[in-house]
Order: sequence, then C-alpha cells, then structure tokens
Amino acid sequence: MNLPDSPAEEAVSAELAEVRPALVAAYGAALGGARAAVLTRLWRALASEPLPWVARRERGPGGTAVLLADGRRLEGPPADPYATAPHVTGLRLGGAVFSQAGRLVRALGVPHGEAFAAELDDSTASLALSLAGQPDGPEEAPAAAWEWEQRIVDGHPYHPSCRSRPGFTVAEQLAYAPEHRPVVELAAVSVPAAECLVTGEWPDRLRQGGRILLPVHPWQAEHVLKQADRIPLPGAAAHPLMALRTLSPVGGGPHVKTALSTRLTSSVRDISRYSVETAAAVSAFAQGLAARLDGRLHFTRTLAAATAHGPDLAAVLREPPEAYADAAAGEQVVPVAALALAPFARSADWQARFARLALPVCLRVLELGVALEAHGQNLLVVLSPGGDPLRLVYRDLADVRISPARLARHGLAAPPVAGRLVTDDPVVLRRKLFGSLVAGALAATAGSAEALGRALAAAAPELPATDDTAALLADPLPAKALTLMRLSPEVPGDQWTALDNPLMGGERAVRAG
Repeated sequence: MNLPDSPAEEAVSAELAEVRPALVAAYGAALGGARAAVLTRLWRALASEPLPWVARRERGPGGTAVLLADGRRLEGPPADPYATAPHVTGLRLGGAVFSQAGRLVRALGVPHGEAFAAELDDSTASLALSLAGQPDGPEEAPAAAWEWEQRIVDGHPYHPSCRSRPGFTVAEQLAYAPEHRPVVELAAVSVPAAECLVTGEWPDRLRQGGRILLPVHPWQAEHVLKQADRIPLPGAAAHPLMALRTLSPVGGGPHVKTALSTRLTSSVRDISRYSVETAAAVSAFAQGLAARLDGRLHFTRTLAAATAHGPDLAAVLREPPEAYADAAAGEQVVPVAALALAPFARSADWQARFARLALPVCLRVLELGVALEAHGQNLLVVLSPGGDPLRLVYRDLADVRISPARLARHGLAAPPVAGRLVTDDPVVLRRKLFGSLVAGALAATAGSAEALGRALAAAAPELPATDDTAALLADPLPAKALTLMRLSPEVPGDQWTALDNPLMGGERAVRAG
C-alpha cells in the first residue's frame, strides 16, 4: 500500500475516514497507480509541448532527456505522445527521482508552477479515489450508454489534470462523479420568463405559469447560486455522464446539460449566453448537414436551451445518442472514450475498421465546411451486437467551427451565427478536427504511436482527395498543449503543439510550435 504523501492525498484520506471508511485501504492501494497515471501524462507534455523553459530534447532507444534552459537535465523513458497506459513511475531531475507529478513541477521551479503543482496533487488524489471506488471483480458488459460512460475512471487520456476537481469535497465526488455511479437528484430554479433567453422548444413540464424552471446541478445550487428556494423536479433523478455536468434521466428522455462553475481539466463548465443563443440554429443546421452523409454520422439534436442572469444559471436539453441505435436489433451506442474498456477494440483489425469509418466521414464534414471537436466524449460509435462499428453519433455542437466559404462552395447556407464558431482559416479548422479526432479519439483508442499509425494507414486509401487529407497524411499532427495552457494563465484560448505523425515513420523528434 502507498501511504498518502502530498497534502491533497492526506486530505482525501482523512475525509474518507469520516465519510466512507471502508474505502481508506483501497484508496491507499490505488495511490501508486494514480501517481503513475498523472506522471505519465505530465511526461508526455514535458517531452512534446513548446514550453518556454525547455531548451531542447534528446531522444534515443533507451529514453528521452529534456534539457532545461537553466542547464538542468530531466530524464525519463522513451516518450510516445500517443501512449495511454500509465508507464512512467519515476523521472530523474539532477540526482533525484520524482514519482509524483506535483513534486516534480515544484522542483522545476517554473512560472505558475506552484498553482499547477497543486492541481496535479488534486488530480492524483481524486484519481486514486476514483480507482478505489470501483467494484471488485469482473463485471457484466454495460447494457446502456450511460453505463459505458460511468466506467471511464481515469478521465482525459492526455491531460495531467485528468481528475482535478477543485471545489469538490470527497463526499461530493462520491455523490456526483460518474465513475462512482451515483444517481443525482436535479432540482430547478424558477425564473420569470421575461428574464430568460430561451431557444428551441422549452417543454411544458419545465414551465410554471409565466416562469421558466431551469434544471440545476446540486453542486452548482449549493456553492454558486446559494439559493434555498429550489423546486423539486418530478422524475429528476439522473445518471451523471462522463462530462459530470450532463446527466441522463433514470426514466429516459432528453439529456440535461447543466452549468457547473468549476474548472474541470482546462475549462470552467458554465453555459455561456452565446451557446444558448446559437444552440437552436446550429442544431438545425447540423440536421441538414447529416442528410449529406449517407447515414454514417448523426447529430444529436439540441431540443432547447435557456439562460438567466448569466452563465451560472443555464441549461441545455439534448436528444440522447441512444436515439440513433436500434436497440431491438441489439445495437449499442458507446462513447469513443469508453472503447478502451472493450476487449474487441484492442485488436488492430477493429481499430482499422473504426478508422475507416471515422476518418472519411469527419473529413467529408470538414470539406463541406464544419470542423467537429470529435474527441472521445463528443464522438460515439454505434456497435452491432458483435461489436462491429456501424456508424457515428456526434453530440454537443457548442464548440464546432463553421466555414462559410467552404459551405458556399458546396451550395450550403451557413447558419445565422457569428462569433467564435465561425472561421475560414484552414489551420484553425484542421486543428479543431485533427487535434480532437486523430491526436485525441483515435490515438487514445489505439494507445500507442505504432497502433495509431497502423489504423491511419488502413484508412488512408479510403480518404477523400482533399487538401485536408493531404495535410493529415503528410504533416505533423496538431494537439492541444494542455500543460502549456495551464502554465500560461495570462494567455487566453487554446495553445498547440505538433506531434510526430506516425504515418511518416521513423523515430523523429516531436516538432513543438
């Protein structure tokens, strides 16, 4: 058993002893795996991202060395930017070996490092808690989409803050986090309709005279809204999904995306007025786009969205992805992030078939004028009873990118939206899709550069002959520089790195920029 070491680990252990003493031993046993998982993600970043205090990197068959601008040398195992298994248990800086990500960042002494180190400590402790809370022994295969989502324990496959949940106590993580498999009781806040922005068809069951009932996550209600006059919602018991703030009602029906004003991984999860304003128009546009895709890709409809008094009080009602799977025929719809849990998805043959489904259709959508943020949470795959990938489902259109120029070339009218969703810049469009789908969803499913290269090579002959395809096959792959973003709080928006393209072969250095 590993003993708690950081203050965050000790705090979780102490609180567990109060609220769930039966998990204390399992938590201690899980700490080693959690530390390795977070350190593995951090090593990926240190070996690949354009960090200003890194002078250069040296790579060889025996390992990777990161040369710091102050002359120090950080050494570790070979750094595969697409690897997902927690394989880094220690990194050597000078004469010391560090097994904990937070301690290493503090020793590096980089700008904004102390705050980031605290996040890494929280991520490690929360991940150990998540691992400790899993059932003992084998389980039956999930029967419902929400069950797949709740079995994803270790969070973002490449972000060191994969399980950081600032502001959540241990009791709240156990009560609300999907991997702990709770049922969450939503409530509502009643707001005069005249004070709300509503798009789509807000349902009658969430209206009360001249007022709108806005579903509210209980954590948000207690910590942010601090409203005691919440209204119980009949049938509001729901299963939290991997996004944590999005829930699937126990009795079925639309998924409920709630505001949750805390930072999970990189972003604060509120719902902006802009997202509500554009929700209905973008959803209707996506349905028209799907008609051009021969049934290979479906978009879950945004049924309604509403906000009042700012992004802390808002909700989106979204069609469940199960609507696009034929349950009577034994089909299932599974988030791509959950594929690592499925034994069939570990085979090279299955990964090739999945790439031949996902890449051509998403590149076709890009050619038409829309770059999807097709990471493992937004992108789902419909599986046959035997596990064959049949078609795709995409949910959450709040962060796609739309190119009016590309749409016009194909005789398509752009939706009536402006702002951050709209761009004709091919670099921005390709980063959005390639960074989420290829360096994200496909890479995490493959689990290594070698496996990703095989899957991409299998799909390459079936890809459309476009400039986007040429860039995908020949250029380094864009990926969000997630650690650089956490260490650059003064820089707004996304920052990027360029990873070695496994289709290009060889042990070439990661190109950071």
